[in-house]
Amino acid sequence: MGKFTLRCAGCSARHDAWNRGCDKDGGLLRTEYQQKCLIPAPYPGIWKFIDWLPVDGIISSFTGGPIAYRSEGLARELGLKDLWIAFNGYWPERGAVLRTCSFKDLEAPPTVRRLMEQGGRDILVVSSAGNTARAFAHLSRLTGYPLVLVIPSAARDRLWLTPGDGSTEQIFLVSVEGDYSDAIALGELLAGQAHFVPEGGARNIARRDGMGTVMLESVLEMGSLPDRYFQAIGSGTGGISAWEASMRLIEDGRFGSRLPTLHLAQNLPCAPIYNAVHGGSYDERCPHGMYDAVLFNRRPPFDVPGGVADALEATHGSVVGMTNEEADKASRLFEEKEGVDIMPAAAVDVAALIKAEAEGQVGTDERILLNITGGGERLLRKTYSLDRLSTDISVERNEQGEGMLMDQIKEKLLEVRMA
Repeated sequence: MGKFTLRCAGCSARHDAWNRGCDKDGGLLRTEYQQKCLIPAPYPGIWKFIDWLPVDGIISSFTGGPIAYRSEGLARELGLKDLWIAFNGYWPERGAVLRTCSFKDLEAPPTVRRLMEQGGRDILVVSSAGNTARAFAHLSRLTGYPLVLVIPSAARDRLWLTPGDGSTEQIFLVSVEGDYSDAIALGELLAGQAHFVPEGGARNIARRDGMGTVMLESVLEMGSLPDRYFQAIGSGTGGISAWEASMRLIEDGRFGSRLPTLHLAQNLPCAPIYNAVHGGSYDERCPHGMYDAVLFNRRPPFDVPGGVADALEATHGSVVGMTNEEADKASRLFEEKEGVDIMPAAAVDVAALIKAEAEGQVGTDERILLNITGGGERLLRKTYSLDRLSTDISVERNEQGEGMLMDQIKEKLLEVRMA
């Protein structure tokens, strides 16, 4: 694959196109594309940015992507003259057609396409608190790619899909009686076995560059980079992606020369990245009681080279903590002023913008990009009767019985893998 090279964000060492990390300093690997100008390709959705995705082809059955528009209602309410909204979800009247209502839909297609181009049929293992699992399940239905999902038991209600997209025979769902960290631990155990491959998390360049298309689409609409970028985060990978995409746009030379300031938000009191920046610790009961548990990750890529800490330093960014009450108020305000429902994680983001404006952290004339990472679920439910993924096996925390589990997964999926 000659369209890009991989370089460690820390030591700058070059790596093979299929490497997942740097063995010298553990830094994230970053794609350096031969094409330095943002030139949309004649493909739908995210595939218009194929020059800046680590794949050679597209998945034609997936046509979704981010959309961006200039706010009127919320901008007027907050007194902001140049507020733009990147909407990632289902809102057909604005052209938003992501079928799982989340910007995780931008991560799964390039990840699966990259695996397909790698030439194997290793079973993909994804650990998720809900939205990511739903996005990869949707892609598995579209492509038939074999998939193991490992989720905390509390996330089972999030595992719905729109009907008619294909079979779920190639999907194996494991529910862990624990939290997201327990799901990650079991996923790592499974992914280390023969015939299995990990999704990769923050180290997955396809995932990060897929999320980076939010910034690319927004800049095409705005005509320039924003001054400030707001997003709610769990692992912080979305913030890293926005930073990396912005660096490419600066290298293009047509969209500005200053990195947007990152304003990242977490949900108090379950906020490991907020604590890493400001001190303190999170409640041991976390993620219990969170406004949205997808925003909790015990092991975020904070201080690795190229991680969240570096993104904040490079952009003079900040991390704010928002309460459930602030997020709930923000959710209701956004729907009233913009006319569409948003997911709880996105409401934390809106709350952060409201707080920043109230405290004078943003200028009324500044160009601001607000990333609504999920929305339109109520609209989707009016259009589709949703299918739910059934759990194949439930396991207890720290008692996964991996031998029995592996046998069950192989029995269901190895024939699919060899097809």
